[in-house]
Amino acid sequence: MRWTFGIFRGFYLVCLGAVGLLGLSAIDMLAENLSLGKEDPLLGPRVQMSSQWVGRINVPSSMPFLIMAGHADSQGIAGAGTVGEAVALKGQMPMDPSMSDELYWNLLIARAIVQMGRERGLNITFYDPPLRNIVDGNHPSTNWSVGAKHALQGGYALEIHFDSYGQYGFGSGLIPAISRKLNSVDESLAESFGRYPIFFRGGLGAPKRGIRILEIGKLEGKLENGLRDLSSRENVIAEIAMRVVQSLVLGIGEDKTFNQSPGKVDIDHPVSHH
Repeated sequence: MRWTFGIFRGFYLVCLGAVGLLGLSAIDMLAENLSLGKEDPLLGPRVQMSSQWVGRINVPSSMPFLIMAGHADSQGIAGAGTVGEAVALKGQMPMDPSMSDELYWNLLIARAIVQMGRERGLNITFYDPPLRNIVDGNHPSTNWSVGAKHALQGGYALEIHFDSYGQYGFGSGLIPAISRKLNSVDESLAESFGRYPIFFRGGLGAPKRGIRILEIGKLEGKLENGLRDLSSRENVIAEIAMRVVQSLVLGIGEDKTFNQSPGKVDIDHPVSHH
């Protein structure tokens, strides 16, 4: 289905205006100030766990980014992703019965990030596994394997996720790779979304393989309602994708201007891959 991204609201209108007048340094300050709050107006609560890491290593503007949808290869088995508050507590129907609601939104947002990133000149690609249920996490087709290979070759692998609803989740934030070489893109994403500790839950499988995990937010409340509501879905996806792309651009130090009208973006319904 083809959607046309409309004019971004709230924070992004401010950011876009700031770019035209003051340059990306103004956006950097705005993003940093916003990240200080415990509650984001769009994404909800931010992770509030103690974390001391700082991304200091500069990365080239040619950095190859690989974007993946979390849980894209683990449906029907442990680790399928959260079903979200709407399904679990409010009795609403899943967005797609063949997959968790988290994966449904992960796929849409990951694809939007890649298309928007390409329009902004980033070296960015999307990977979607050929199967939705791959039991062996080390199979060559899993996110883990493809992402690890990309990271070993010097690229930046980022997996998109939503956190669990209610008491089970912690909020938005970047879970960095388990590495001593955290970089300016890590720092930029952490300033915009929040900062998880490196050894979150003792060290997750993806970060152990050099893959970053970006928790967009808890799949609940205003954020989930905005995604499910057809009248707001387009703008919510656009705002999330814009924030991620903007963080990547700031992280590589590119002086790129963001237009207020990003044009048309094709967002297809997620594929089940039965």
